[in-house]
Amino acid sequence: MLKVLSDAYVAADAGRVTLLSLLDLSAAFDTVDHQILVERLRRTYGLSSRALDWISSYLSGRTQFVRYNGETSHVMPVTSGVPQGSVLCPVLFILYAADVIKLVEDAVFSVHAYADDLQIYGHADPPQSTELMVDISGVARILCQGAQVWHCKKTENNKCTGCGKIK
Repeated sequence: MLKVLSDAYVAADAGRVTLLSLLDLSAAFDTVDHQILVERLRRTYGLSSRALDWISSYLSGRTQFVRYNGETSHVMPVTSGVPQGSVLCPVLFILYAADVIKLVEDAVFSVHAYADDLQIYGHADPPQSTELMVDISGVARILCQGAQVWHCKKTENNKCTGCGKIK
């Protein structure tokens, strides 16, 4: 977040506005498809078959059940998601979602991601800020609607017009 804030201050010093879209993703870690993740790690990051086997083993064979009021549901296999609470969880999620980050960068916006939080931002001269807001809101909407990973529970758009002024 400090990088985003620093970039906003630099833009403000140059008389430009910063438009920021904050995406808060719901159940993001639970939506990771194991097969897509392993294939992406192989194709995009070139992980060896030994490393991929280890990750597949780490993700597979997990089960879950619900216990409520002394009653227990049937045990069901877990076929998606990354184990939460582990140090690998945010890393695996970001590697899984990296193609979406590339899409945002290709749309000429800056992006900052950590785990299941995504900040998309850009800078414009004041007369072009409305156009940029429409563009950045459109990218956020595409992310929330299009990809299997990004199920946004809330998105917040902000306009920084100068140091200390956020609307």
